[in-house]
Amino acid sequence: MRTVQVVGIGLGDPGQLTLDAVEALGGVDVVVLLHKPGPADELTTIRAKIVERFAPQARVVERDDAVRDRTSPDYEGATERWRDERAALYEQTLLDEVPDGGSCALLVWGDPAIYDGTVEMLHRLDARGRVALDWRVVPGLGAPTVLAAAHRTTLTRTARAATITPARRVLDDSVDSGEADLVVMLDSAKDHGLDHLPDDATVYWGAYVGTPDEVLIAGRVGDVRAEILAARATHRERKGWLMDTYLVRRK
Repeated sequence: MRTVQVVGIGLGDPGQLTLDAVEALGGVDVVVLLHKPGPADELTTIRAKIVERFAPQARVVERDDAVRDRTSPDYEGATERWRDERAALYEQTLLDEVPDGGSCALLVWGDPAIYDGTVEMLHRLDARGRVALDWRVVPGLGAPTVLAAAHRTTLTRTARAATITPARRVLDDSVDSGEADLVVMLDSAKDHGLDHLPDDATVYWGAYVGTPDEVLIAGRVGDVRAEILAARATHRERKGWLMDTYLVRRK
């Protein structure tokens, strides 16, 4: 039996780790870090610094992450294939690098419950039955929460619904007609959910929230849309990758 801790680490600031996360990291034998291709590997470097600070006793195992095809017209199918490949990668790494009776941590950006496949991946490992696991999830501060705090607002309003949605559902108009406020994540490099929002909505936008590179813009969508799109292009060009989130109040 191998013990696995799925640890939410917030958005790069070590101060965002909870005491539970610090305790979990301080008690594991191994930490697995996956390298991403290109400039986005900066996220792995940040994870490594967190491990150095909070898990100095752990042996670090590094692997190249499975490559995800984000251009496929079959987005859901491509995502499923990527998750299967990632599950196989983690499975073999656990068998090779974590001894029976040992423990391991997997570091998840933000919160494992919000648009991250690690929990689903571990369910798949359990179902495959090749490696016996005892695992738990340690929640972390996710991008929506950090965004709201940065803008000194809240994600919810009294007696109103809030929907967390990927940008593609805004693009294809499959989000509800406007009763719920939106927290929009996973916007792409070329298509923008903001283009499909009414001018009179209010937006709270942030990129790299909770890090030294944080950029914040807020206002009426019609007034700040061009400013946000320009900021997205500028900062993606500067860093080679972009991670942004925005809250939209439509009424």
